[in-house]
Amino acid sequence: MCKNRFGTPRIDTFVDIDRSNVREAGTARNERGKPLRLLRRVYAAARTRGGDRRMTRELTEITVVGGDKTGLIARVTSLLFERGINIEDLDQAVREGVFRMTTRVDTAEMETSRGELRRALAELGRELDVDIQVRFPSDRDARRIALLVTKETHAPEVLLEAEANGDLADDGEEAEIPVVIGNRGDLRSLAERYDKPFYDVGDGNGNTDEERLLDLLAEYDVDLIALARYMRILSPEVVFRYEGRIINVHPSLLPAFPGAEAYRQAKDAGVRIAGVTAHYVTTDLDQGPVIAQRAFDVPPNADVAEIKRRGQPLEADVLLDAVRLHLADAIAVHRGTVHVREDIDVDARLGLSEAAVEANPDEPVDGEPLSRSRPSPSDD
Repeated sequence: MCKNRFGTPRIDTFVDIDRSNVREAGTARNERGKPLRLLRRVYAAARTRGGDRRMTRELTEITVVGGDKTGLIARVTSLLFERGINIEDLDQAVREGVFRMTTRVDTAEMETSRGELRRALAELGRELDVDIQVRFPSDRDARRIALLVTKETHAPEVLLEAEANGDLADDGEEAEIPVVIGNRGDLRSLAERYDKPFYDVGDGNGNTDEERLLDLLAEYDVDLIALARYMRILSPEVVFRYEGRIINVHPSLLPAFPGAEAYRQAKDAGVRIAGVTAHYVTTDLDQGPVIAQRAFDVPPNADVAEIKRRGQPLEADVLLDAVRLHLADAIAVHRGTVHVREDIDVDARLGLSEAAVEANPDEPVDGEPLSRSRPSPSDD
């Protein structure tokens, strides 16, 4: 049985392929000389040559974003095959008229240089009027995180302080925050306190200039985007370019209370337990795969300010843990759900603390079923 890089059985990635693209893929051929077929199920598995399993792989990510065009997928995959590059995983989608294809390929034994591949893909992108980006395995020591902020300081300050103390990533990993970007200028002083360049990409009313945002993300060559209470929805133009690399913290136990004013929603619903969630960002608002959550009690008659006071420290805590898990490559998304690698040892919690678990048993206490604590009507 083939296993993926997480040491688990091969994972199927389900892809919706435009039939016109499939028809035009007939000219591409795989490494065995057979036609390259773009199926609805693309296997993310290590390839073999001559019956021997290749021991080294170099997974490179290629993203294509632009207008939806017939034959686009076939053109890209043919270019890769011609240069001896194996496709390990392919996924594509269209949102709001924007096409996105994310391809992970093995470039360990490609028959070209990195520079030539970049040039060839850039030329193809110009021909097809799409943006094609290549992310080779990083040869730098530290992973780069862009911090996106609005007005609230609690979450970004915790991440900046963690970086200053060398605690942003777990042992053996290095990470840095090279830039802070806001849709308002409120947190410029916070960024300057930590000697970080700050860019206000808002229009004065909080609306984001996403072209400028994308330029900055490319300029600083970021590996991960952390939305530290960034109060703007990212368009598919941004999400598609950094899919699986944007983490948001939301002030509720998603999927409950998505959208704005989550603490007020919790108050209005009269919940007894509220919480916060760190999740990957998708084009569907607050519906991305959940990474980690924290919960807290809501006292009787607590107002919104009290609920917020209890939740904000947990927002910062859960965002930091989610960032650490991502940087350690400890998590993977499969069919919309985050799974943790069993072979990774990271100091991070996904849910309740041990004390909370001990205080809320999910098994009978002292061998007695929990339902026995109430008399039934038949006992009268």
